[in-house]
Amino acid sequence: MYGSLLRCFGLGLILSLLPMQVLAVPARIIILRHAEKFNRHALCDLGEQRAQALASQFLGRGAAQSLFAAGEKPAAFLGITVHTIETLTPAAQSWNLAVTPYTVDAYGDDDDSTKEIDMNRSTQEAAHDVLTDPSYAGKTVVMAWEHKRIASSKLERDYPGEQITLRQLLHLDQIADVPKTWPGSNYDFFWIVDYAPANPVPTGFHMVRQAFTAPFDNLPANDWDEPEFQHIEAGCKK
Repeated sequence: MYGSLLRCFGLGLILSLLPMQVLAVPARIIILRHAEKFNRHALCDLGEQRAQALASQFLGRGAAQSLFAAGEKPAAFLGITVHTIETLTPAAQSWNLAVTPYTVDAYGDDDDSTKEIDMNRSTQEAAHDVLTDPSYAGKTVVMAWEHKRIASSKLERDYPGEQITLRQLLHLDQIADVPKTWPGSNYDFFWIVDYAPANPVPTGFHMVRQAFTAPFDNLPANDWDEPEFQHIEAGCKK
C-alpha cells in the first residue's frame, strides 16, 4: 500500500513539474556554426578573427550591431566541441559568462560510430535543457554547434525515428523556410529563432549573415550554400 502511495506521489510530483518545464522556453535562440578551424584542437587564424569579430560586432557586450535587445544580457552561451567553445569564448567573456559545455571531441580517438552517438546524445541533452531550464525562460540563449548537428537531411535519414539535429529538436522542422541542411561552405550565418511563452514550437525564424565591418571586413561572407575558398587558401581545415 505504502509503495503504491509513494509511486502515486512520485507520479504526481513529475506531472506537477511538467507545466513549469513547458513554460521554461527562451524568447530567442541564436544558432551559429563554429568558426573556421586549423586542426582538431584549435581555430585557424581566420577562425580566431571571426571569434573576435563576433564579440565585437554581434554577440559581445556593447557590440556594434548587437543581436540582443537594448539592456538585455544573454542567458547563456552553449557549445558542443572545442571549436564551438573557442568561437564563443570572446563574446561570453565580455558578459562575464563562461561557455556552457556539452563537450564532445569530434576528432578524438574513438571510432566514428562512437563519435556519432556522443554527438547525437549531447545535442539532444542541450536542446532539452534549452527548452526546459527555468533560468532561460523568456531570455536569449546562444548556441554554437557543429554544422551537421544543426541541420542535415542526410544525418536525419541515417537516424530514422530519432531526433538528432537542432532543426528537429528545437522544432524548426515545423515551420516553413528553414533549410534542411547547413552547407559545409558556410561559416557566416546566424539562425535566429523566436518563441512565444509556453510554446516550444518557434513563432519566427530568420537568417542573418555575418557581414563584418572594418577591421574584420576581410572575413568570408559568402551567400548561403555558395562556394567559399578563402578559408582553404588561408590554410584552414575544410
